[in-house]
Amino acid sequence: QVQLMESGGGSVQAGGSLKLSCAASGVRSRLCMVWFRQVPGKEREGVAAIDSDGSTTYLHSVKGRFTISQDNTKDILYLQMTSLKPEDTATYYCAADPLRCSDYDVLGPAGYRYFEVWGQGTLVTVSS
Repeated sequence: QVQLMESGGGSVQAGGSLKLSCAASGVRSRLCMVWFRQVPGKEREGVAAIDSDGSTTYLHSVKGRFTISQDNTKDILYLQMTSLKPEDTATYYCAADPLRCSDYDVLGPAGYRYFEVWGQGTLVTVSS
């Protein structure tokens, strides 16, 4: 059974950078892995996805500022966040599923429905 654990959240001023990590254990097959974020009262929002072949997709509002990557030898997923804005403040979650990201609208509305395995989340706070 796959388990995920995020780390790297924290507080930063606008314009700053943070790098989130998601350590996966129990991985038996290549997965679609996605970073989501959520603020209280809003639906969980897909931010960036990486497929098993390394192809990536991004939410429009983070394109050019965030980079998703993975170290397959260590089963670690990363999210490098730069030029952070106050509106990036949220709890960030990683999620995984044995599907092809490109076959589903994983970053679209309610994309979180495709995923059953989640980490516990890490809080990112960006102050102006």
